Amino acid sequence: MSLSAFPELLELERIIAAGSPYLETRVVCEVAVDNSRFPVYAVALGNPAIDVPAVGYFGGFHGLERIGTAVVLVYLRSLVSRLRWDSVLHKTLESVRFVFMPLVNPGGIWRGTRANPNGVDLMRNAPIESTERVPFMIGGQRISAGLPWYRGSADSPMEPESQAVCRVVEEELQAREFSLTVDCHSGFGMHDRIWFPYAHSSLPIEHLAEIHALKTIFDDTYSNHNYLFEPQSRQYLTHGDMWDYLYRRVAGQPQRTFLPLTLEMGSWIWVKKNPRQIFSRHGIFNPLIEHRQQRVLRRHLSWLDFLARAASSYRRWLPAGAERQRQRELALERWYRGADAQRATKP
Repeated sequence: MSLSAFPELLELERIIAAGSPYLETRVVCEVAVDNSRFPVYAVALGNPAIDVPAVGYFGGFHGLERIGTAVVLVYLRSLVSRLRWDSVLHKTLESVRFVFMPLVNPGGIWRGTRANPNGVDLMRNAPIESTERVPFMIGGQRISAGLPWYRGSADSPMEPESQAVCRVVEEELQAREFSLTVDCHSGFGMHDRIWFPYAHSSLPIEHLAEIHALKTIFDDTYSNHNYLFEPQSRQYLTHGDMWDYLYRRVAGQPQRTFLPLTLEMGSWIWVKKNPRQIFSRHGIFNPLIEHRQQRVLRRHLSWLDFLARAASSYRRWLPAGAERQRQRELALERWYRGADAQRATKP
């Protein structure tokens, strides 16, 4: 198979070649599909020392949502280009680690399916169960791989792509005192959203204060942004969420702060502006008109770059003591009201 038929993989490998003096690249697994094998790459740059913070950029969990991979690739390309001339970036890389997995599900992207080649939805595949009722089907199902949102069988291990993500996150991110991630998706609503855990529970996460503090410095820095910050549970609950699973594995560890975020690009606005897209499987999740895609790729660069700066400077804004309690109370008031907020404040 010619890579010209797979532009995302071709672009990633071009970026890797262009950045070879600076990038650390490894194939964390391979995926067999249609008599071909596709690599799943993890790319890193910056200081590998375990005592520096890290930020991870992920895309392509769902093969239909190609714009998520494109956003991550554009940012990685911009970093590689800047390495030739930007002394400020070189200075920044002394104090932070960047990790990229832009093509988590190459088989799904190649086939144009949400699921991987085994029919498994990688964002419903983790071994974590919702503690509350989830919506039928969309919350994850084990009925059949021929239906959407299939979790995989209960007695099977996670899919190879899911396991690869877990290894990279555990080795490169969660081993550090501070790390955060952003996973780029599309397809929900009329607004661009920044989601944070939980997806399996409507209760607040342990690091709610840190999430609110991050939102606060972003609001102060980019006062005209249009992102909606919210826990994913405000929209729907699911089984098997990868980021819930990874967050829960380290949430109780002292001296470890891991903040997984999801950029959920609101694709309904693209359909509204170009209604014919609704008749295209790809059009529901991606901007099909070139100038609109370019606008989407530009608009999220500030957010991705902000996360790198926030990670490298986390000691300046991470709340502690009374300030941490204040930030938590503000977050409870903003996102959790009624019984859930009351339960969350109990010891």
